Amino acid sequence: MIDNMSVKTITHNGLTIEGYSRAAVQTYWRIGELKLGFDLGAQPWSFMGTDTWFVSHTHLDHIAALPVYVARRRMMKMEPPVIYLPAGAIDGVNMMMQAVSRLDRGRLPCELIPTKPGDEIELSRETVVTVSATKHTVPSLGYVVWERRRKLKPEYQGLEGHQIRDLRLAGKEVTLETRRPRLAYLGDSAAAGLDDCPAMYEAEVLIMEMTFVAPGHRPESIRKYGHIHLDDVVERKDRFKNELIIASHFSTRYHDSQIKQTVARRLPDMLDGRLHLWL
Repeated sequence: MIDNMSVKTITHNGLTIEGYSRAAVQTYWRIGELKLGFDLGAQPWSFMGTDTWFVSHTHLDHIAALPVYVARRRMMKMEPPVIYLPAGAIDGVNMMMQAVSRLDRGRLPCELIPTKPGDEIELSRETVVTVSATKHTVPSLGYVVWERRRKLKPEYQGLEGHQIRDLRLAGKEVTLETRRPRLAYLGDSAAAGLDDCPAMYEAEVLIMEMTFVAPGHRPESIRKYGHIHLDDVVERKDRFKNELIIASHFSTRYHDSQIKQTVARRLPDMLDGRLHLWL
């Protein structure tokens, strides 16, 4: 098998979360069962078959591999991928892709779709992605992936099949839509990105950043540059209803052992065992 990138994997309730994230290095995530990925700071060869990506923001450790990914798919005669990005980044990313195309002397076919807070993106009958605002130093977005189902309205649940059919033929809407937040992706953001999107706290799986953990870093500086400190998580520990919380994007100033020890001191129960440090 060809591969050239670090890829960690964890599974939870039918979802396989793969990827890697370290601040200022690279960030990339894929959830195969949902047929989508988040951010393109690098692009493992094994991720190439996933053709729908959501970019949180345009810092290089989150988007540098976009031209490589598109070129690989073209080389392998795959369909052009679909990339959702913050609306304000579209022009700049188009310019980047055109410049690389000239240097590479090859086409880079892809669909870049501008996205803004409040958007709903239908990927299938069962899957909808909602977009939320996050707080970073450049325009940035968070994403929540919802499982969508239709169920019979309570008032019709005791009826026979032919009665439901007759109601439908008469133009009655006999079902209602239900949604379950399966996975939330925060990207790079100060804690406001969580607070302003309640579904982040409710999703089965939350992928969030925790760039800083050391007590010596000034909270006001961290918030100014749009990142989360361990203190922010401790302050909000009772709000997390998620079944699995993946903390990632740790600063390169820390060794892995330092991160583990510092988090364990502040959160000895690891949020009832739900908190996973992506190291």
